[in-house]
Amino acid sequence: MDVTIYKTNVNNEHVAQQVITHLQAIIPDFMINFDLEDCDNILRLSGNRMVSDLVIQCLTSNGFECSEIA
Repeated sequence: MDVTIYKTNVNNEHVAQQVITHLQAIIPDFMINFDLEDCDNILRLSGNRMVSDLVIQCLTSNGFECSEIA
């Protein structure tokens, strides 16, 4: 299982839960969580395939900043 980490500007627990719900509808086979205590407001996904472009497109199309951290 691969873990992919993204830097976001999501800084609110309620909004983070909405984003997680939206992403789980698109990629239900992934584990998804936020670490809003981190200075980069980390979004973490664990799964068995590459979905970086999909995740970034989903967040940016909803007005959020999102970039993969290498």
